[in-house]
Amino acid sequence: MSDLSNTQVMSSTGRVKGIRNLLPFLGPAFIAGVAYIDPGNFATNIASGSQYGYMLLWVVLVSNVMAILIQVLSAKLGIATGKNLPEVARENLPKSVSFGLWIQGELVVMATDLAEFIGAALGLYLLFGIPLLPAALIAAVGSFAILELQRRGFRPLEAVIAAMVFIVVIAFIVQVIFAQPNYSEVLQGFITPQFKGTDSVMMAAGILGATVMPHAIYLHSALTQKRIVGRNEAERKRIFRFEFIDILIAMSIAGIVNASMLIVAAALFHKNGLNVQDLDVAFQQFGEITGTVSALLFGIGLLSSGLASSAVGTMSGDIIMQGFIRRRISLYLRRAITVIPPILFIAIGVNPTAALVISQIILSFGIPFALIPLIVFTSSKRIMGDLANRRFTNILAVGIAMIIISLNVFLLVQTFSSI
Repeated sequence: MSDLSNTQVMSSTGRVKGIRNLLPFLGPAFIAGVAYIDPGNFATNIASGSQYGYMLLWVVLVSNVMAILIQVLSAKLGIATGKNLPEVARENLPKSVSFGLWIQGELVVMATDLAEFIGAALGLYLLFGIPLLPAALIAAVGSFAILELQRRGFRPLEAVIAAMVFIVVIAFIVQVIFAQPNYSEVLQGFITPQFKGTDSVMMAAGILGATVMPHAIYLHSALTQKRIVGRNEAERKRIFRFEFIDILIAMSIAGIVNASMLIVAAALFHKNGLNVQDLDVAFQQFGEITGTVSALLFGIGLLSSGLASSAVGTMSGDIIMQGFIRRRISLYLRRAITVIPPILFIAIGVNPTAALVISQIILSFGIPFALIPLIVFTSSKRIMGDLANRRFTNILAVGIAMIIISLNVFLLVQTFSSI
């Protein structure tokens, strides 16, 4: 994984103290965390807030808590084994199973690329009036430029992606200020779990699919596997403790952004009786209700999210192929191949927001195929050593997997019954 990380060895003292010494450990979770605020999140959160108000905020909160635990397990696997999740799966599962996991992993990356490219193209269209097809081509060039940063090591890449995440954060914090939500209703949305009909359950599944991302599970283990190498069990435990802080910071930011998206939609659209399902309509309504600045912030956030997450999706695809089947193609060739489906979708006139929501539902089906092996491997003392999951962690992780799988079954039944 030399493309993604520069290997460092723990200092001879094995100690890390203070914020200054914490800095080398920060970064992996921010790259993986981009997957949690990609354009698919914009689509599902805006649609949820406009249709149901603050009601599904608790789903955003629960999904984010789930995501924290999942990313902790992924990062821990990389630290404990020096391998990423696909590599560990290849070594411990039958070859046919690994091949099947590779196929579904590639499908997950395709769905991810669809969401990210359409989001970036839509951002360019909304901000500059560039037609979607030329905008998609410009977005492709931008994603190639971000990938080029990997040649310079992980720090420049992390800095650019962190800057893009910061843009999205600022955009939605300002949006919340403009929206002036009812904070008592916001609190009620967080603490009162409820649904309103099967459509709201499907929307909750879409939020979950947009928040807990399978490709981020694969990616995080790769980002930590050789970043800072512990020479013994004690050092690996120390590395894990600091990576846990990295995850808490990055995922808390992602959770705040997702909640802010839904809150803004509830305060501006649901309050005014507007059921906004398309991001271009949301952009127009922001301009009409709260002014041009608000609309521009939304467009800038969407563009930044799409460009950053497109690079992350490409890295994830490389990890999946290399890990499961020991094959690797150039990141640039992979990027060139993966831009074709979203450009075709745009060329034939598929509604961008509908494509984003569908991609998130597809992603939710990929979660168990990454999550179940992750739980099994991180529970193994043979594989993980002293970093193996404790009993309580296993119970939580299995519970999360069961919830996700149950929602997926519900989605499948509802989808086919409506055909």
